[in-house]
Amino acid sequence: MTFSGFGPDASGFLRSLEQNNSRQFFDAHRQQYEVDIRQPMEDLLGEAETTYGPGRVMRPNRDIRFSADKSPYKTSASMWAGTVAGVYLSLGTHHIEAGGGIYGPSRDQLARARAAVDSVPTAATRLTEIIDALHSAGFDMAGPSLTTAPRGYDREHPNIELLRLKHYAALITLPVDAAPDDIRGAWEAVEPLIDWGNTFVEAAQSWP
Repeated sequence: MTFSGFGPDASGFLRSLEQNNSRQFFDAHRQQYEVDIRQPMEDLLGEAETTYGPGRVMRPNRDIRFSADKSPYKTSASMWAGTVAGVYLSLGTHHIEAGGGIYGPSRDQLARARAAVDSVPTAATRLTEIIDALHSAGFDMAGPSLTTAPRGYDREHPNIELLRLKHYAALITLPVDAAPDDIRGAWEAVEPLIDWGNTFVEAAQSWP
């Protein structure tokens, strides 16, 4: 089906789940979850996969094995589509976060990205241009950066701010009733960042 946005009942369900995060509540309202959240997410994923690559809708269950918080369900819903880099969307109780890039890179991916920033001048220049443009459009880079230089790099490195990044992804906040075109527009805005990740992280795989 064609994605037509999230209705008010979607965030309403998440707010109710936030107040009563239990298996009993979820099972009693599973049909609402399927209709108002899961199906629109699947519709959006199907659209994203045609442009950005394979993806998935994240499961609603929390991994509570090593957590002091034993609440069984997430109070947000999210999806991802892409190859090395891709697009992301998270629906919360009060807003949507949309964007993309490389979020949570593996240790080897992070090493390759930093090596590109350090040793490929065009990579650093292009990444700076992309981040500046995204900031001007209202995006923020995902997650906190390192407070010092990563191991093996000089803290006086000319591209130290890029080297301190722990994620090569950007997000923008949208209202929960954002129009589908607003979400698509957010994804289009991060396409240069996706291209950067696919080009330099992917191409660096043969580097020592």
